[in-house]
Amino acid sequence: MGMRPSDLTAFESQATEVAGVLRALANERRLMILCKLVEWGEANVSALAEAVGLTQSALSQHLARMRDENIVSFRRESQVIWYRIADPRIEQMLATLHKLYCDPPKKPARR
Repeated sequence: MGMRPSDLTAFESQATEVAGVLRALANERRLMILCKLVEWGEANVSALAEAVGLTQSALSQHLARMRDENIVSFRRESQVIWYRIADPRIEQMLATLHKLYCDPPKKPARR
């Protein structure tokens, strides 16, 4: 899976953004938050905090970090803030990570 020079040039122009996203994802708690958002589609702070075992304060700090990188977005409904994944590329990355690390290895076919 080599990269052509044109691919590398295109990637280079996005490297700063990609590095920021990867830094934000390089945290076990943030990965679990995102997994819950993939599963649920949208969630409020209380439900997310309970699901991932964080205080609402700690969760809010993680969500702020991911908002800064445009990984999650939110909407306010009265007093409740609902979070969701903002960029479909993040869901694709999580699906790839799940496939690489969580799916059971496939046994080679017998001949």
